[in-house]
Amino acid sequence: MALTQKKVFTIEDIYALPEGQRAELIDGRIYDMAPPNRIHQKISGWLYAEIHNYIQKKQGDCEVYPAPFAVFLNEDDQNYIEPDISVICDKNKLTDKGCNGAPDLIVEIVSPSSRKMDYIIKNGKYAEAGVREYWIIDPEKERITVYYYEKDAAPVIYPFADSFESAVFPGLQVTVATLL
Repeated sequence: MALTQKKVFTIEDIYALPEGQRAELIDGRIYDMAPPNRIHQKISGWLYAEIHNYIQKKQGDCEVYPAPFAVFLNEDDQNYIEPDISVICDKNKLTDKGCNGAPDLIVEIVSPSSRKMDYIIKNGKYAEAGVREYWIIDPEKERITVYYYEKDAAPVIYPFADSFESAVFPGLQVTVATLL
């Protein structure tokens, strides 16, 4: 008796989706993305501005991209993600299609439908790919989980009311409660 084989999807399948349908591709599996809600967009826009302004003040060469922005984590055709915010400091990774390789900082804002994806699936992929720092913003739990992959440290959880500082971008301090 033969085992049923699952179809392995590729980036071509992502680009073949109907106009306006957003999805991510992880290890050959397509994950549909729900539209973000208002709080998600408010936090995303505010964080993008904070990070962008920090880089401008420091006269840094890094670039900040909000979703939808394609990140091709691995050198294969089976991984395509759209983090809520991506910060890339190596301009050689940037193409007209997006980022080839790991961004320096990735921010994901959790929604009820993305909880497992952001905390488990993407967390593993980001660590494996060489992302230096990963922030998970969780509006429902009012906390931020920060993975300092570069320091090989345990994640740190900050309540929205607390300020925290990026390890990759010293001096970049964030307090989400000031926004809400």
